[in-house]
Amino acid sequence: MEFDAIREYLPLYAEAFKLTVTIGWIGIALSLVIGIAGAFIMYFRIPVLCQITKAYVELFRNTPLLVQLFFIYFGLPKLGLSISSGTCGAIGLGLLGGSYMAESIRSGLFAVSESQKTGAASLGFRRGGMFFYVILPQAVSISVPSVIANVIFLLKETSVFSAISLMDLMFTAKDLIGLYYKTTECLTLLVAFYILMLLPVSILGSIVEKKVRFGMYGS
Repeated sequence: MEFDAIREYLPLYAEAFKLTVTIGWIGIALSLVIGIAGAFIMYFRIPVLCQITKAYVELFRNTPLLVQLFFIYFGLPKLGLSISSGTCGAIGLGLLGGSYMAESIRSGLFAVSESQKTGAASLGFRRGGMFFYVILPQAVSISVPSVIANVIFLLKETSVFSAISLMDLMFTAKDLIGLYYKTTECLTLLVAFYILMLLPVSILGSIVEKKVRFGMYGS
């Protein structure tokens, strides 16, 4: 292990880390917006949109992110629509994540028992009030673990961004290994930066999950 090489490569990894995290979280934010909208459409069974949403979920959950990125980055220019690699990465991650988020949130909504709805109706709740004050809080509590797992999954999926020439962590590691053959040093830095990216999310997610569940079921 050559520590001089690690110190030399550290700034390059820091830049790649910043880019990876930025695009990753933009994609995750987009996936949450798509997921919430999709879950509500499926829960309320909005005609036409419900069928389109279900088809979208099945399509994106059953195709690899790499294939989706290739289609967006290399396929869309054939149709006259060219986008940057960074935008492609964020959109691809958002579309993939949206399919998982929609299913997670939808499952949480449908997991609320009918007895809860019957009880709310007997207390005089109208449909809108029942949804926002009875169903939605419980659905959020149920969905939180799955949503957090999806966030971690999406951050790990950023490792395929290098396939569309995005200077992310994986691209930087492969580039430096190809140039200088410092495989151990480059991979050590790669692992360290991915841990730095994922571990805080995992810890924070556990805290949020406990707080949400305590808020729902605590005294």
